[in-house]
Amino acid sequence: SMKMKDKMLQAVGAHAKGMVAKHKMNVDVYLNNPTGIGEHSCVVESVVHELEELGKWTDIIRTLEEEYGFYA
Repeated sequence: SMKMKDKMLQAVGAHAKGMVAKHKMNVDVYLNNPTGIGEHSCVVESVVHELEELGKWTDIIRTLEEEYGFYA
């Protein structure tokens, strides 16, 4: 069976990959249909926020790879 460490790394990697997909999708929506987002008055700020989140989760995946040898 998998060791607890491996299970934890797998769970973190899966979560991070899901968050990357989520934030990429949000950026795509803003870029392809910015007028369709009624509740956001400043689309640029929203895109910047999504890119910050995308970078954070991408960094987590990179850290898993570089520091722990785990490839999500």
